[in-house]
Parts: sequence; C-alpha cells; structure tokens
Amino acid sequence: MIGKIVQGADFRGVVNYVLQKPDAEPLGSRGLRNDSIDHIVDSFRMQASLNPIAKPVAHISLDFSVQDKERLTNRMMMQIADEYLRRMGYGDTQVLIVRHNDREHPHLHLVLNRIDGNGKRITDRNERIRNVKVCRDLSNKYGLYIAPSKENVKRHRLQEPDKTKYEIYDAIRNALPRCCNWNDLTSALRKQGIDTEFKHKGLTSTIEGVKFTKNGYTFSGSKVDKAFSYSKLNRHFAQTQQRISQQPTPGKRMKMAADNYRSAFSGLYGDNNPN
Repeated sequence: MIGKIVQGADFRGVVNYVLQKPDAEPLGSRGLRNDSIDHIVDSFRMQASLNPIAKPVAHISLDFSVQDKERLTNRMMMQIADEYLRRMGYGDTQVLIVRHNDREHPHLHLVLNRIDGNGKRITDRNERIRNVKVCRDLSNKYGLYIAPSKENVKRHRLQEPDKTKYEIYDAIRNALPRCCNWNDLTSALRKQGIDTEFKHKGLTSTIEGVKFTKNGYTFSGSKVDKAFSYSKLNRHFAQTQQRISQQPTPGKRMKMAADNYRSAFSGLYGDNNPN
C-alpha cells in the first residue's frame, strides 16, 4: 500500500477528475451534500471559507498491489481508508472516497478538506513522513503485499531492463562509500561500463538531474532508486565534503597530539617550572 498526497486550490477540478472517469465507483463521503457534483463542490467550498488558505484541497491516492486485488473488496478498502484518514489527522473533516478501476492494481482517490468543520486548519507537518509510516503499519496490520527491498530481489531472475537497472543500483550503492564527489562516482561507474550524464536546466549551466546508462538502457537517478536522485546524491557529496573540511590537517593533528601529551604529563606531575 502506497499513499500519494497532493495539495491544491481547486475543489472543482479534483472532484470532476475522480467522479467523471468512466470506471469511477464512489464508495462513500462524509460531511458533504453528495447528490450532485455541484453540491459536493459547494459543500467543500463552504467549509473551506471558514478559514481561507491558498491550498485547501488534499487529494490522496491509496495504491495497492495487484497481488491483493482479489482480497480488496469495497468494504475492506473503505475500512483501510477510514483508519488511514484517522491516523493522518483527517478523521473529522469532509471527505469523498472514490475507487477507480482503470488500472490493474486497485486504488482509491480521497478528496479532503484541509479545513475542518470548526474552521481549524489541519496540519500537514511531516505529512509525507507520517504517510509512509501509516501505509507501512496498515500494510502489516491487514496482511497486504509488501514489495521486497532491492537487497532481497533475486538478481538472476530479472529480465531487461530491470536486470540492468539493478546492476546500476548495486554499482552506485557499492561505490558511494569510497566516493567524495561526483568525479569519484562517475569514474568508479565508468570502470563498470556505466556512463553518467547530467541534465541541465534549459540552456543554462544549472544541473537539475542525472542519468545513468548501461547496456543501451538509460535511467534517471530517481528511477534507479529514490536515494540516487541528483538532489540527494548532491546533498550526500556536500555533507561528505563538509566532514572532510572539518577534519584536522596532519600538522594540526601533530600539534594536538603534542598538546595532549604535555597536558597529560602536566596533570600527572604538576607544574615543574623552576621559579
């Protein structure tokens, strides 16, 4: 089970999207006059007007694995959605819950008001972190399928392009502890037949992405793994450089050692200066 959260300003747009798909299956709502799309939108807007904010809409999709498709009845999905909402702090606000059947895997769309019935703004503090934890907890509680981690994937069973993607993943993961910057990483990967390409913003010199290529297959860093996006790898190297800069130079280490030596013996024997 994976939750994806998007905030927005327009109730009309998201309500139209979730209800007007040919396969849309409304499962329930709370706090809404739901006999028409216009009335649903008006209900959302009226409550949001109690405390106007730039983005009063929360649109959450809950995606489940295709392996759970036979188990996930509408009733079970509603039960999971209700518990998810309560644990995320959306238990006392307006919500519209719609199931879509346009993909192989089951998924729900939740449209929520970020202003509750008392006019209080529902906090989104650490929302994405809390979302990951709640999804993991509910997956365990309801026995939902959890994809194995990359470390547990049986490499010999993979077909292309996944085979190459995992080869790139393993290469980056193993090389990073020995790399202090991008040059180190690109050099290490080149030795394993992996080319690194940086994506620039328009015609500027500003780098906004990275791609890795092997065996004729190219993947963005984030597609290899979320931890290997350009921004996260760049942050990793910046932190590495900061740690290196804080380490004392050889000369400084020798002086510190001498000072510690003198300090230790001074403490043992006291002040031996003849006066």
